[in-house]
Amino acid sequence: MSILARRLAAVKPSPTIAVTTKAGELKAKGLDVIGLGAGEPDFDTPDHIKAAGKAAIDRGETKYTPTNGTPALRKAIVDKFKRENGLSYTTDQVTIGVGGKQVIFNAVLATVEDGDEVVIPTPYWVSYSDIVLMFAGTPVFVACGENSRFKLSPEALEAAITPKTKWLILNSPNNPTGAAYTEKELRGIADVLLRHPHVWVMTDDIYEHLTYDGFTFSTICQVETKLIDRTLTINGVSKAFAMTGWRLGYACGPLALVKAMNMVQSQSASHPSSITQAAAVVGLNEPLDFIKPRNQAYKQRRDMVVKMLNEARGITCQTPEGAFYVYPSCAGVIGKTTPKGRRLETDTDFVEALLDEVLVAAVQGAAFGLSPYFRISYATSDKALKEACTRIQKFCAELK
Repeated sequence: MSILARRLAAVKPSPTIAVTTKAGELKAKGLDVIGLGAGEPDFDTPDHIKAAGKAAIDRGETKYTPTNGTPALRKAIVDKFKRENGLSYTTDQVTIGVGGKQVIFNAVLATVEDGDEVVIPTPYWVSYSDIVLMFAGTPVFVACGENSRFKLSPEALEAAITPKTKWLILNSPNNPTGAAYTEKELRGIADVLLRHPHVWVMTDDIYEHLTYDGFTFSTICQVETKLIDRTLTINGVSKAFAMTGWRLGYACGPLALVKAMNMVQSQSASHPSSITQAAAVVGLNEPLDFIKPRNQAYKQRRDMVVKMLNEARGITCQTPEGAFYVYPSCAGVIGKTTPKGRRLETDTDFVEALLDEVLVAAVQGAAFGLSPYFRISYATSDKALKEACTRIQKFCAELK
């Protein structure tokens, strides 16, 4: 008799973490692996934020905090939403977690019951579906292909909604594609949601500040204020502030939902590190001047990667609006054979062969729910990206 709970049977380990782990193991053996799997900025946490964490330690701010965060952090979050997104919340509408993933986990645990449906546009971040499955919910995947620039259309959303629908998860800019919704596109989605008042919205805005080419970010409650009473607006410090290891995500939403999520939080991790909270306060309150030059670097990397991938035989790649990912199609190499004799039947075969034969680590599109594609993170150096794309070009040219 197994000690393991049956609910785990439906859950898979994170594919992105698995790729990063394997790449790390190969590097430890002395191999020249280029890892493009992790969604993690290669920039360091800004100095003023690091200094705030150190100062908090020196002040002795190393004790427990309230479950929903220190008063200073809650105020900083409320002020951020008001200042940057035009959204009005009170400090008791704030919930925080050990990263944005825990915020999503808490929301699903607090609301999803057996058979509840959660609409997830694909491609999707790998953890959405597994978190839903963990609590006996039913992910309803809506394919959003290249023809729609990987974005959910109002018509597709309308067709996916049933009386059992509990949530729509909306991620913009998107992981894995980098696609970002314009205000007009969000308006169409909001109009559908207004016709279905039983559907709640979980909007994951973690890549909010990572947009290019003059793109203007909007979150859905900015576009339709009537949705604020059934929307959980999620954000965090991991990506724009390069604070992935600090582990802090946050959200604001309706009071009853937030109270339930905070109760869940109180019985799990209690709260994120007090030091992280102090640093996040400074990050949220101080000017974001450091983001512009970093985004310029990301844009240059994006443009180089898109150009070089489109020059690889059998690969096509769209130019995304945000985040730091591209999601190229590898349809043109499916069915071919590698120099080492491996036949590529799927995008999983393709990325495994890339790692085994040319030491480039990427993530297969199957992990994100849409094949045959693969995800590349360009949050690494220009030199590494150029070398990785050169290896991909050579690998594809030698396929038979």
